[in-house]
Amino acid sequence: MEVKIEEGWKSQLDNEFNKPYFHELVRFVKGEYSSKTIYPPPKMIFNAFNFTPFNQTKVVIVGQDPYHQPHQANGLCFSVNDGIRIPPSLVNIYKEINLDLGTPIPASGNLERWAKQGVLLLNATLTVRAGAAGSHQGKGWEQFTDSVIESLSTDRNNLVFMLWGAYAQKKGATIDQSKHLVMRSPHPSPLSAHRGFFGNKHFSKANEYLISKGKRPIEW
Repeated sequence: MEVKIEEGWKSQLDNEFNKPYFHELVRFVKGEYSSKTIYPPPKMIFNAFNFTPFNQTKVVIVGQDPYHQPHQANGLCFSVNDGIRIPPSLVNIYKEINLDLGTPIPASGNLERWAKQGVLLLNATLTVRAGAAGSHQGKGWEQFTDSVIESLSTDRNNLVFMLWGAYAQKKGATIDQSKHLVMRSPHPSPLSAHRGFFGNKHFSKANEYLISKGKRPIEW
């Protein structure tokens, strides 16, 4: 079926788009958008892929669900639109970057600037019902995003994967660690950040790895 997505991803995932589960998923999501308030807006569902082409991906950060409050979700995990209050997990991500690299904490929670540098900000589930966290889990998105991770693991080399929290670590369990740098730590949520997210130095480690492979580092 026809999915509007960056050409590199389109050719990479074309088989996935034609599987029965994906057709069912599309039917479900279209029905939800037509009858309920769903986030992010439809044109932003595949933002992570459109901002970060397959062949330009350098770093992968795995999230879970889009934000489910008004005006927050923009198709990039942990990211919110300009002018929206920065959510607690992203506050902690910014704090760790500041601790790790000494860079100032940004005023905006919009992570498009990372995505445009090759950071794939991938949620496991790409849509959610307003005010109902997890409401679109188990509908097929997870199978789709598993195939995204598998495709990157198999067909690219020397990527950095940041797996924060048990959910992301389980999702990334099959990544080929002989070809990629896979980093794990607790989630940046206020509930767990003090158990090892702070001090993980993932951002400096990612840049050191990219530089060692002849790639441009990320301006976090």
